[in-house]
Amino acid sequence: MSFHATPPAQWRRSTRCGASNGCVEVARLDDEAISVRDTEDVSARLAFGLAEWRAFTEAAKGGRFDRP
Repeated sequence: MSFHATPPAQWRRSTRCGASNGCVEVARLDDEAISVRDTEDVSARLAFGLAEWRAFTEAAKGGRFDRP
């Protein structure tokens, strides 16, 4: 039996982060999952399926989560 280790996630930081360390990072885990973490607590992660992630990003782009 051969073992193929999963390569480490390639985390990308939000372009809106600037010099601040209170940012969000995103990594594609595989062809079906996206993971999100806070740069201040990298041990806490959320995972989403691609359909969930697309729905979230489209809602964010559409202003659904903007503050009044």
